[in-house]
Amino acid sequence: MIDPEALMAGLARVCARARLGALSDGAPQRLTGGAVMESWRFAAGDQPFVLRRAPSLAFMEGRAYGHAVEAALVEAARAKGVTAPEVVAVLDEADGLGSGFVMRALPGTADPKVILTCDDSAGLLREAARDLARIHRLRQCDVPAGVPVMDTRAAIADLKAQFMEAGGDRPIIALGLKWLEDNCPPPVEPVLNHGDYRMGNLLVEGSALTGVLDWELAHFGDPHEDLAFGCMAVWRFARYDRPALGLGSIADYLAAYEVEAGVRLDPARFRFWTIYRTVWWALGCLKMAAQWRSGADRMLERVVISRRTSEQELDLLLLLEEDAPEAERAFRNRVPRSWTVPGDASAGELAQAVSEWLVTIKDRLGGHDRFQLAVARNALGIIARDDSIRPLWPRQEALACDILSGKQHLATSGLLYDLRQRAFEKCLVDAPKYPALAEAEQRWVNNFTRHD
Repeated sequence: MIDPEALMAGLARVCARARLGALSDGAPQRLTGGAVMESWRFAAGDQPFVLRRAPSLAFMEGRAYGHAVEAALVEAARAKGVTAPEVVAVLDEADGLGSGFVMRALPGTADPKVILTCDDSAGLLREAARDLARIHRLRQCDVPAGVPVMDTRAAIADLKAQFMEAGGDRPIIALGLKWLEDNCPPPVEPVLNHGDYRMGNLLVEGSALTGVLDWELAHFGDPHEDLAFGCMAVWRFARYDRPALGLGSIADYLAAYEVEAGVRLDPARFRFWTIYRTVWWALGCLKMAAQWRSGADRMLERVVISRRTSEQELDLLLLLEEDAPEAERAFRNRVPRSWTVPGDASAGELAQAVSEWLVTIKDRLGGHDRFQLAVARNALGIIARDDSIRPLWPRQEALACDILSGKQHLATSGLLYDLRQRAFEKCLVDAPKYPALAEAEQRWVNNFTRHD
């Protein structure tokens, strides 16, 4: 976390250099959300602005491009009619704020809980499809140099390398990687992909789209990737029943996109990219813990997000199991039971006690501190459930290796049952309110009878 005085001094230098007016006296407000970059809202010359910055310079290492390219990319998209914010300044080293840029603040909210209760979700879904189609009209000649072109097979190989670096011991992710290798589609003419087009990165006022945020993952590739990413279960939040951005049906979303873009979409490509991005985000969550351990960013949210890998494993298995033989899908799984040991307090009980105490100080906090308190309680809840549901899950490198090599697959007797059980138990610990967990229980526990 940047020192408040250093933040104010740096913003004053940026405002003077960009002629934004005098920096207001009020302290900048740290905005909640954003698993990667920091966002700070402040005022200068009686106008609201947002600073977007990396938590550290080390955090930018290995990225395809930096904030200067991202800022130029946002401006190029805005010039083509995309609902994007206006960038007014890119940070200099002399500003003392690290890497980032400043944008004019736009009206609206990015909070999915608010957006998903809007009056005209169907109209908002059409607006989102329209803006995405406009993004996809941009070509390499329209954007700054440095925006990469995605090679799908190379990207799968990179995911596999990330998986091995993270321990190579998650069989469900291995199953997804093997499926991607076996089902990789031929290349298409690349278009600009936003790379993170989903609820949480869309700014909305009422039922109107007012901004598309967070362009750091933009690249050239298959347009189906952007469409599929926003339809992943994780980005529907509480509206699992509305798979397109949590706003409506996939059919309506794709139909609106086809009208605006003048193209016909391929369902097989859409499924491929849904599975690809689920694997991608599973590994993205997994490496959050490594970033915390390295010291690149010691924010509490990093270690908590790392435990969201189990959400993606659950989603991945729900996507992949349709390829399994009916005989394997017909087995019924069991609901894990909590266990307790009499005697002194367990680690889980200690965590629960601290969590309950934190509730008593909630009203004394505000802004980002209040958000961090919620994250802390989530972390303590994970510890408590972890302690009560399972004392130890064994590592599974050998099984993951067998899946990657093709020795075991969805037709292997009992494999799907075992993977389901592991995914169900892990998600029950890490994210018991995750909406897809109820879907998994309905499919895996309640609908089938196990034949022993």
